Amino acid sequence: MAKPASGYHERACHALGFVRVAGVDEVGRGCLFGPVTAAAVILDPARPVRGLRDSKQLEPEERERLAVLIRERCVAWAVAEASAAEIDRINILEASRLAMRRAVSQLAPPPDYLLIDAIEIDYAVPQKPIIHGDALSRSIAAASILAKVHRDGTMAEWEARYPGYGLARNKGYGTAEHLEGLRSLGPAPDHRRSFEPVRQTRQLTLFPEQAEAAHA
Repeated sequence: MAKPASGYHERACHALGFVRVAGVDEVGRGCLFGPVTAAAVILDPARPVRGLRDSKQLEPEERERLAVLIRERCVAWAVAEASAAEIDRINILEASRLAMRRAVSQLAPPPDYLLIDAIEIDYAVPQKPIIHGDALSRSIAAASILAKVHRDGTMAEWEARYPGYGLARNKGYGTAEHLEGLRSLGPAPDHRRSFEPVRQTRQLTLFPEQAEAAHA
């Protein structure tokens, strides 16, 4: 397993006088189904959470355990989404930025500095994009964990609503099971129609009225 993320970037911000440093990350950018989900977290230096690292490097049970501790010990946290319809309308990169901005905007107290995984967002405080930030920054790692736990938790609900794609298992990613479901069933309302594997699906959806409403 990869080593825990460092607190170097947070300490550097605090040394410059910033107090409420938020880590921001998103999950689900490469999925074929559902929203892109972002989280923002302001960690409390006085109440550290041990073992924070890139959420992809953690087993589900460990992610769940850490998510509880993060929510209990942080100064503030928030999770937000951009829907499949928004992704199709403005593209996945801009939808990721939108979800991140929504999460940051919900933080109370508000942040005075942002550490963001890889990109910048339209938010009026100083910010630093960090490539592979979820592996290098504790607060970004915490955000990645909260976003991942939230999004994975919603997939079981989508599985019950739209069976046949294996969403509870593949979390919306383009696995063989998911692609076979697309070929046999066509897309559900919350599939990302701008993504090539979904766009290539020519069958009529089983849920045409809901699909039209979702992408209106």
